Amino acid sequence: MKRFLITVLCLLIVIIPTLGCKSTEPSLYTATFYDVFDTVTVLRGYASDKSEFDQVADHIHTLLLEYHSLYDIYHDPEKGNNLKTINDNAGSEPVPVDSRIIDLLLFCKETDIFTDHKVNAMLGPVLSLWHDARTMALDDPAKAFLPSSDVLSEAAKHTDFSLLEIDENALTVRITDPSACLDVGAIAKGFTVQRALEQLPEGYLLSLGGNIAVKGSKPDGSVWNVGIQDPFDPSSISLVVAVSDVSVVTSGDYQRTFSFNGKEYHHIIDPITLFPSEYWKSVTVICNGSSIGDALSTALFLMDKEEGTRLLEQFDADAMWVTSDGVRYYTDGFSALIKNP
Repeated sequence: MKRFLITVLCLLIVIIPTLGCKSTEPSLYTATFYDVFDTVTVLRGYASDKSEFDQVADHIHTLLLEYHSLYDIYHDPEKGNNLKTINDNAGSEPVPVDSRIIDLLLFCKETDIFTDHKVNAMLGPVLSLWHDARTMALDDPAKAFLPSSDVLSEAAKHTDFSLLEIDENALTVRITDPSACLDVGAIAKGFTVQRALEQLPEGYLLSLGGNIAVKGSKPDGSVWNVGIQDPFDPSSISLVVAVSDVSVVTSGDYQRTFSFNGKEYHHIIDPITLFPSEYWKSVTVICNGSSIGDALSTALFLMDKEEGTRLLEQFDADAMWVTSDGVRYYTDGFSALIKNP
């Protein structure tokens, strides 16, 4: 049975209050959800009173639950079809789906192209092998194992994006290969955050796991201070960036890990080696759009700095890379956003 993991926030939100505010000014409120995308979700925003904030929070929570159900690959939906339905019908007839699934999969197709297949939503057969290994190791460490190279190589034969047929007019999706399946874990959270952000008022911040998106500035015109988690000590902050109207997304090797023969294995799999990537300890991307940010942070984690820098330039994005030795590299734009102590 699948173990549900509530992952710690990859990014910690640092709020520095404004002193001397009048009572008529908007106040800051916070809501926390634990039932979407198997992670912690935090919504923060300024409203005239708690009732106003609660209305916004309830709306966003409902929206997130809807997307969570649609993009779930492990559980059947209460009604309609979701990504699990598509996977379950691989090799069979086209599956009618909600337009929001079409939207996601079209973006996944774009992502597969601009990341040169580094972030491939059809890598499901390979990722499911690692998911099973992680689940077994966490449930019963004595039975921990690694997927064999031969088994991984065989699974990789069923991961080409051409195996996915998307009919935008009929609103249907079909996987042509019965051994293929979708896994949108590297994209779905960021895509969902972007959709939610579009429905938020100015002066709000949404954090879904390692995806933080900021809508506008604070009511007084000041920026948000977002703390980036220390990959070597996830309970602390390594630095703070001052941002507004951007997304801040982190991918790291310290999440969803398991141990085998004294070595830790994480969940970000290199599509070339078919094993967890060893380029970086963590990568944080700052850009316009959480959808792009999520895809870029994963892609950069799977490539060297030079290749990653070229990809960032295509989207006018910035990044920080952290090596396993603790060395940090920044783009100039990222450095400019770091808040001095």
